[in-house]
Amino acid sequence: MQPLKINAEWDNEASVWVATSNDINGLAIEASTMDALIERLKIIIPELIELNHKDMSDNELPFVLNGFFANRTSPHVR
Repeated sequence: MQPLKINAEWDNEASVWVATSNDINGLAIEASTMDALIERLKIIIPELIELNHKDMSDNELPFVLNGFFANRTSPHVR
C-alpha cells in the first residue's frame, strides 16, 4: 500500500497542529504538539478507513506527514 499523505499546518490563533488529507475522507483533527498529532493519527486513520468502507486487508496503514509552521513576525522587528 502506498503511504497516505497527511498535511499538518500550525494554527497560530488556536495554538494547535491541524491535520487534513485528500487521501482520507473526513480527516480533520488537531493536537497541541506534533507528537500528540501523530499518536491521534495512528488511532483515527484506521477508524476513518473502516468508516469509508475501504479495504483494510493490510493491517498497517503507513502515512507520510508533511507539516509546516509559518512564524509570522512584524516587518519592523529587528
